[in-house]
Amino acid sequence: MAEFTLVIGDRNISSWSLRPWLVLKHLGVAFDEVRVRLRQPDTRRQNLRHSPSGKVPVLKHNGLVIWDSLAIAEYLAEQFPARHLWPADAAARATARAISAEMHSGFQALRTHLPTDILGRFPGKGLDGEGVALDIARIQEIWQDARTRFGAGGPFLFGAFGIADAMYAPVISRFLTYNVTCPPECRDYMENVWNMPVLQEWRHGCSEFG
Repeated sequence: MAEFTLVIGDRNISSWSLRPWLVLKHLGVAFDEVRVRLRQPDTRRQNLRHSPSGKVPVLKHNGLVIWDSLAIAEYLAEQFPARHLWPADAAARATARAISAEMHSGFQALRTHLPTDILGRFPGKGLDGEGVALDIARIQEIWQDARTRFGAGGPFLFGAFGIADAMYAPVISRFLTYNVTCPPECRDYMENVWNMPVLQEWRHGCSEFG
């Protein structure tokens, strides 16, 4: 039994599960994976076996239970400080935290009209939903700003892969599912994340329940 256990939902639709899973995989940490089928009559009951919130993902470690994606990522950053899941530079780190928090709490129009469906392809569907264009423009602005100001050291938002990239990885899947038009610098960033071996591994498991 591994030291860490991560409880996740269906890979194809659980964007919140993908985020901490990517962080753990990036760290190379061994962990047990428990999956709960979402959108079922007993989903909440199954989730409550693991999480006081009745939702996934959940990280279990040495008797501690953490039931929020960003909190899990923060905890892992503290457990593995040498891996710099947040940028070492103070300005970059503050920006990375700000855009991660913005993703965590915002973009409701995008979530509503462009739900996560990693295997699906629905070009143009939902793009005319109220507020969607504004959310897309803001996300692209975030990516371009981070890459311009802090991305010189590598292909990700702050050069090296970190929590901010994990937070926006499900957005990349949404943009591909609904064929969102993006400027070249955003497309390059999306490709770099989408082609990561760990993300390919997640995608290969998306058809598990169907």
